Amino acid sequence: MVASWLRTEAALATAQGDLGVITEAEGQAVAQACEDLEVDYEALWASARNVGYPILGLVRQIAASLPAGPDGRVHYGATTQDIMDTGLVLQLTEAGAVITDHLNNIGDAVARLVDEHAETLMPGRTHGQQAVPTTFGAQLAPLLAELTRQRARWAAAAEGVRVVSLFGAGGTNAAQGPRSRDVRAAVAETLGLSTTDVSWHPSRDGLADFAQTAAALTATCARMARNVIDLSRTEIGEIGEAAGKHRGASSTMPQKANPILAEGIIGLAGVAGPLSAGMFRAMEVPQERAAGEWQIEWYVLPHLMGLSAAALKATTELVEGLRVDADRMRANLDHDGGLIMAEAYMISLAPVLGRERAHDVVYSAVGQVRAGRATLTEAVTAAVAAAGADLATTPTRIDPADYLGEATAMCAAAVEAWTRR
Repeated sequence: MVASWLRTEAALATAQGDLGVITEAEGQAVAQACEDLEVDYEALWASARNVGYPILGLVRQIAASLPAGPDGRVHYGATTQDIMDTGLVLQLTEAGAVITDHLNNIGDAVARLVDEHAETLMPGRTHGQQAVPTTFGAQLAPLLAELTRQRARWAAAAEGVRVVSLFGAGGTNAAQGPRSRDVRAAVAETLGLSTTDVSWHPSRDGLADFAQTAAALTATCARMARNVIDLSRTEIGEIGEAAGKHRGASSTMPQKANPILAEGIIGLAGVAGPLSAGMFRAMEVPQERAAGEWQIEWYVLPHLMGLSAAALKATTELVEGLRVDADRMRANLDHDGGLIMAEAYMISLAPVLGRERAHDVVYSAVGQVRAGRATLTEAVTAAVAAAGADLATTPTRIDPADYLGEATAMCAAAVEAWTRR
């Protein structure tokens, strides 16, 4: 944090020296002092508590360390918010790069799973109950598409905050003189940031967007984690976290292998989302400068970056180590007596009976299957006869593999979209 402020002060002095706002020698001396300064943190934080902000104390330490002593050229024409905002942007740039790396790793791992399991049959579930057949790849394809959209959002949000702040005391930059725009552009170039001609001291929409997007990333991670917890239940057992000695162990139940990564991710996301909402209050800045709203950012953004990075790192580990039991997935298709094919039978009968009547016929057949009186195919045949319908052929068993619709095509589309960078 302090290092980013010193980088900003050094870039400012160098730019001002190069452009004649101060002498070149003065600019070089200040920049060197910023590089060499051994910060007295105890004094700095004592000053910050007294002043309310840390930059005045830091500027005094830089000035005192100059070979010729304080000369009034440190922090020339700038204001505290210029230095703190630009320093914040430098820190968010570094944090954003870490999150981007994790996001890419997650997407790459999910893309591999989608491709590998594009035809791995499993039950699709709605409202927690078996619905229609799908494939594990098709279940993950919407997640991969979501990650693709999140990647684009994150890139835009991360780039959106990478803007230098150098507009002076009231946002007009009057103290910088006629070269103010040139100084700002030079500082931005030195620090690898973008520049703008309009002050963003009171406008925190970019930071709020950054925070909300980071929180949304953790929500996507939590969705993945929730699926792992649900599908690794003992009664389902279709996927599971990476195994290892005492991995997820219980202190009292030796059989337990709890989904600890998934649980942690859900916990992190559960805090990140509500925390990010604080940035909406931080946007309520009056006139040219905040009066308490700014301080919200000081708590929200550092904590949110930590939560987001931790959630994405854990999700990377979760997805890369995921165990997939294709045999269990296939077996679970028959768990409810094959009733997962009920819609398929209804659709096959609809051209002859009409959709509503076909629904009633198959609904009646489902009751027979649940009573243990017949297979679904047998029950449908009997229900058709009981309904007095005259079919050209007797219904035959429909294989789940023949009722997948666009499942495999969606897998291919999702993988292609992710890999198109």
